[in-house]
Amino acid sequence: MKETAYNQINPLIRLKETELLTIPQYEQLLQATSIDGVKEILKNTIYGTHLSNDFEENFEYIYSKEQGELYEWLYEMAPETEVVSIYTSRFTFHNLKVLTKAEVTGKNLDHLFINDGRYSLETIKSAIHTRMSTELSEPIMQAVCEVTDYLEESNLLQAIDIIYDRTYLTYQRQLADKLGYQDILEEVTSFIDLTNISIMARGIVQGQSENFLSTVLSSSGSISKNIFLDFTEKSLVTFTEFLLTTKYSYTLIPIISQDTKEIDLVAFEKIKDDYLTGMYDKARVVAFGPLPLLAFLNAKEVEWKNLRLILIGKRSGFSVEQVRERMRLTDGA
Repeated sequence: MKETAYNQINPLIRLKETELLTIPQYEQLLQATSIDGVKEILKNTIYGTHLSNDFEENFEYIYSKEQGELYEWLYEMAPETEVVSIYTSRFTFHNLKVLTKAEVTGKNLDHLFINDGRYSLETIKSAIHTRMSTELSEPIMQAVCEVTDYLEESNLLQAIDIIYDRTYLTYQRQLADKLGYQDILEEVTSFIDLTNISIMARGIVQGQSENFLSTVLSSSGSISKNIFLDFTEKSLVTFTEFLLTTKYSYTLIPIISQDTKEIDLVAFEKIKDDYLTGMYDKARVVAFGPLPLLAFLNAKEVEWKNLRLILIGKRSGFSVEQVRERMRLTDGA
């Protein structure tokens, strides 16, 4: 599809970007001495209408509701729904995992459902129960059938997470390949690579077998799965040395311990998010194509994460620096 197909939605995206919290507002929120102080700062933002007495307790509900409404709007407006799915499918697969476990165990886990803007709770529950759906895409239904086939022979619930997590990464790559935009392909490939790095590093620490790691690692990134598997019985130091030879070396250097020479797995998720946010920098000056839409989705998710962190920090008595060092980079920061 021509990039000019986004001429209608991109001005609307730019308008929504003006509603995002700014760097000075984040600084004010960090310096606030109480939850009431945070609320005062948020009065004149998009969150102003939600500032009830129990705003901090209800933030997860507010976030979930706004997220679902945003995704629904984007699915209606975007000329290529696959672009929205690049971002929202993480919630689709979360729902598949939760509701498959509910089907197997007989528990009611509806409260864990997250609105992905596309597939309703009833749609996913029906697809899992009947192994058929006229709404879910073919790759997603294939994942559902693979999981249910496995569960017919084994009651290992961990397999639900493993199969869906692996399929999610494959699905991401399929969407990126289908769309054919180089920027999106690079972002998705980097996301898969960084996810594989995290899986492999944690697998080494936990002493996971090559067979297990082969099952959970994705083959859809730019670094071969076989290369990762070569480090199965090696140390985290050796794996870290390898990472310094990849294109992610500059990003990872700050979280490699000078003493142990190992990658800091606690800090890795923040570094991963910041790296992916940085890949959207060019969206600020791009007027055409899907990049502004994806960049806004990423910026909104970062905002929700940071605001949640600030609220938790104020409630728990964390220092400004403790909160600041955990916050994700925002667009332009």
